[in-house]
Amino acid sequence: MTRIISANLNGIRAAATKGFFDWLAHAGADLVCVQELKAQAADLSAALLEPAGTGMSGHFHYAEKKGYSGVGLYSRPRPTRIVTGLGHPDIDAEGRYLQLDFPALSVVSLYLPSGSSSPERQAAKFSFMNRFLPKLQALAASGREFIICGDWNIAHQEIDLKNWKSNQKNSGFLPEERAWLSRVFAEQGWVDVYRRLHPEASDESYTWWSNRGQAWAKNVGWRIDYQIATPAAAARARRASVYKERRFSDHAPLIIDYDLDP
Repeated sequence: MTRIISANLNGIRAAATKGFFDWLAHAGADLVCVQELKAQAADLSAALLEPAGTGMSGHFHYAEKKGYSGVGLYSRPRPTRIVTGLGHPDIDAEGRYLQLDFPALSVVSLYLPSGSSSPERQAAKFSFMNRFLPKLQALAASGREFIICGDWNIAHQEIDLKNWKSNQKNSGFLPEERAWLSRVFAEQGWVDVYRRLHPEASDESYTWWSNRGQAWAKNVGWRIDYQIATPAAAARARRASVYKERRFSDHAPLIIDYDLDP
């Protein structure tokens, strides 16, 4: 059994002070995808590179801008190959894609842009989506099994957020964004692993809560963190849950157990 966790940390150092790595030492993970590092290589201590008690080593794709974006992947098994970035300079400068290959599986930590801060950032998000779609198609056709973990910044269906009616014109639930994600599933065959295991509507699926308006206290959440897999890998998923007993950031860790070896 392989346990994969995905978590947007909203700052790796901040999450560490809130106990994320203490929790991780007891979480039984084999692979942990993290997003929004908000740190550069010089900022990471030895304790963040190889967290005590986890048996894992970290690999990272940092953003060039300080205190911004960045992704990482902690791994117990040793990767045979590491792919950093997508080959688009503007995207790669923001540290949004890190792929680790293993003999039977590839795992990706992904941080898709948010468009909520400005029209310019929404345009950057659409540009990322347009250029990422052929990459997803190529990965699906590669013959390898993939699991892409991360903050996709899109709630796919009405059941994926509390207040869907009032958010139809907001970034993260725009018709164009939802249609794009539907193409990833319907046309390319990728599988939303959590939704495969839990097809019913449930507020237990939310992974992000705004810092405004007591969203956490009222559980006014969104499901925007996913593990999206090729069909054969998705079929080996056995259990999925969102960990909410402790808060490490404005997101909650998504935990999925697979009956497969990397």
